[in-house]
This record gives sequence, structure tokens and C-alpha cells, in this order.
Amino acid sequence: MAVASKLTAIGIMALSLAIGFLSFYLLSDLTKEKRKRHIEELTSQFINFVIFIWLGKIVLHLPIFISDPLSILTYPSDSQSFYFAIVLISLLLLYKTKRKKLNILPFLESFIHIFLVGSFVYEFIQFVVEDNPYAFGYLILLAVLIGMFFFLQERLTTMMIVMVMMIVWSVGLVVLGFVQPFVTVFGYIMAPWFVGLFFVLSMGTLL
Repeated sequence: MAVASKLTAIGIMALSLAIGFLSFYLLSDLTKEKRKRHIEELTSQFINFVIFIWLGKIVLHLPIFISDPLSILTYPSDSQSFYFAIVLISLLLLYKTKRKKLNILPFLESFIHIFLVGSFVYEFIQFVVEDNPYAFGYLILLAVLIGMFFFLQERLTTMMIVMVMMIVWSVGLVVLGFVQPFVTVFGYIMAPWFVGLFFVLSMGTLL
């Protein structure tokens, strides 16, 4: 039963991200070549992110891994592992940007498109199919963000779009964190302190 539940959760997440990628490919105003290049880079970074989550499970639960290495395969990924992966992927992207191997702003704009649409699909499934009432608040926030994103694309620079999206997303999550017991992103609980810290560091890096 636990294995089936875990596979279902993975399947929902994979479906949501797949729809996010499809939406980006169909709706992006980039050239076909640039769209393919961004999809390849984003796919690579999503794979890195999953690897970092597994690495976080090992590092943050090292005693369990030392005593029973195979148990780490069945040990559920928690929010700490998710935070750990966010920090590592942020450092990796910063490194690639500094080495001129990645143009970070167009990459972030493409990521925002995929993330918002994928997250909306995921939360919609959680609310409608899984009957999770706490998904409703984040679902509304995502709907607002998606509308803003497409509205602003023709009106603001890439830098301003990224900053506006990060500000509204971060503030929205913090507010939701205070008005309901918890807020999740792809099933991982987002603590207000982490959202605030991530927002400050990300904005500082962009500026």
C-alpha cells in the first residue's frame, strides 16, 4: 500500500511537470531552437534536483544510511531534503552563470512558465482528485501568478518579470503559511522562514 501510494505521488508529479513542459513548448514565443535548448537544460536541472534530494536524504539521515544503506531507498523524502536540494541547485546555477555557461534570466523565465503550469496541474489534482482542502489556497495563488505571467510577458523585461513573480509567489506562500496549517509545493511543506530566506537570497543574487 505504501509503495502504491508513493508511485501514485510520483506519477502525479511527473504528469504535472510533463504538462508544464508541453505548455511551454506550445505557448512560448521563443524560436523552436531556443525552446528545445531550454527544455534540454531544464530537464537536466530537474534530474540534478532529484539527485540532490536523494543526496539530502543521505546527508541529513547519515546514521540511518550508515547502519542500513538500503533503507534510504524507502525512507521518505522530507522537507529538509527538499530545502537541501534547492540550496544545491541554486549554487549550481549560480556557478554555471558565473562561468558563462548559462544565461540565467531567459532560463528562469522558462522555468517559471513550466513551474507555474506544472504546479497548477499538481494542486488541481490534489484538490479535485485527492480531496486535499489545503491545496485550494495555493491553487488560487498559482492561477493569479499564471495570469500575471502571461499578461506581463509583452509588457516588462525578463528581469522585471522574474522579480515580480518571485515577490508575489514568496509573499503569497508566507501569507498562506499563516492562514492555514501548512503549505506544500509538490507535496513538500514550505516553512515561512525558508520561503523568506530563499526570497532574500534570490533577490540579492538577481540584483
